[in-house]
Amino acid sequence: MLKTIGIILRELRENKRLLLREVGAKLSLDPTILSKIEQDKRMPTKEQVKALANFYQDNKNEVIIAWLSDKLVYEVQDEELALQAMQVAETKIKYKTRSNNKKI
Repeated sequence: MLKTIGIILRELRENKRLLLREVGAKLSLDPTILSKIEQDKRMPTKEQVKALANFYQDNKNEVIIAWLSDKLVYEVQDEELALQAMQVAETKIKYKTRSNNKKI
């Protein structure tokens, strides 16, 4: 099963045996908002994802990748040409990454 950002965050929190209010207090985030994020009823903001990724440091990349992929899916899920567009986007990202590396 492909895990959403909410599922991943809930599992990370539960594995650390933390309550929503404990994570919220440490990150200055409302536990109600965290609960909605974990239930996939709300998408976290970039700032919230950065805070959560830093909090779950060992799984930082997993958190960021899940958030980015969920954002992409949300934006294009109802588009008929979504997969083809994603493939073109992948090519563009690779090209831009190569171009940026050459400038260094």
